[in-house]
Amino acid sequence: MIYMQGDKMKAMIKKINLYIADMDKPFLIITSIFFIFGLLNIVTASSREAVSNDVTLYYYFYRHLIMLMIGLVGSIIIIVLPTKKYYYLGFIAFIVLLAVQVFLLLFGSGHRGAINWIKIAGITFQPSELSKPIMIVCLSLLFEKYYHFLKDKKVNHYNVIGFILFIGCAIPAIVFLQKDFGTMLIMIVTFGTLFITGPILRIDKIRTIILVIVLATLSLLIISFKQGYLLTEAQLSRFDFINPCSNYENGGYQICNGFIAINDGGLLGLGIGKSKQKYSYIPEPHTDSVFAIITEEYGLLKVIPIFIGYLFVLYRITKIASKTSSIRGRYICLGVSTYIFMHIFINLGGLFGLIPLTGVPLPFLSYGGSFTIALMASLALVQRVNIEMVNKKIKIVKGKAY
Repeated sequence: MIYMQGDKMKAMIKKINLYIADMDKPFLIITSIFFIFGLLNIVTASSREAVSNDVTLYYYFYRHLIMLMIGLVGSIIIIVLPTKKYYYLGFIAFIVLLAVQVFLLLFGSGHRGAINWIKIAGITFQPSELSKPIMIVCLSLLFEKYYHFLKDKKVNHYNVIGFILFIGCAIPAIVFLQKDFGTMLIMIVTFGTLFITGPILRIDKIRTIILVIVLATLSLLIISFKQGYLLTEAQLSRFDFINPCSNYENGGYQICNGFIAINDGGLLGLGIGKSKQKYSYIPEPHTDSVFAIITEEYGLLKVIPIFIGYLFVLYRITKIASKTSSIRGRYICLGVSTYIFMHIFINLGGLFGLIPLTGVPLPFLSYGGSFTIALMASLALVQRVNIEMVNKKIKIVKGKAY
């Protein structure tokens, strides 16, 4: 009995080693370093928040570590599961998340200005974050399934295009009504990128885009007429981002204090743990504004590797997308790269005063359970695509059919 269990353990370890061997090693290494750095940085970035909430200094560190462990388990499941099995699981997950979003819209309570949060056992969870990778998977599968059909000029495609629009727009529309503009924008841009690059005839794309613009405009007019406004005062105040320090008392304080933090850090930084702006100046410095605290403590020269790391991550994903012969794999990688890029652009763009501050997490570095799990799941999807690409090359060399 003991020998049998030992054989099973050896077989499982061997199988895991095979998966690791087929993964993109540079991509795995840089993302692992990013997650470790983000986890360690949370200790100093969340110190003021820990004191304010009367918890230990490592409270947020351990909570984030638990989320990383959950994300790791989920990532392993994704990596060992062939993408061809996503058809059922992906659409089931989409339906479940859509139902949850509708429930929250009708019966949810507000948290940080939005009503798309669930609180279970003292832990807040944001289902819309998981909706991002699920939406990417579902759209990629639809593009693969109907690839030749959508390119056929002799048939009507609008039933399939309608289904694609439903998958890509249903949850973002609900998230907008839940007053989470940042999440909605990321989902819409991700969907728009996949739609424009998808296997749909150009004329169908143009007609569909025009239709969506008309319907969106009418919907916004109806919402504005019904409730008397379209955006809340808090949301409107964020559009005054050109000179935030001149509007310090009415919404510009977070961006302005971010500027102060970056300026105080200079080229070499104040030193790890010596940030001043995290003490009651920048709200929740370990989440949306974590980069300002990192820059204040490390300095501009020492945060350059972060930008290089982001570029490298996006480069590796696009490289995998260009090499894979799988249609679903190609669009999964494209969707994930767009999703990560939008998080980086919106977070840092808002922090630097280039665009309105919308409050979205910064990949790898921000504290946040649901976003961390969704990000790890997205990265695991890319690794799964790479594994299948490597395995297919091996089979081609051996002369076997895929």
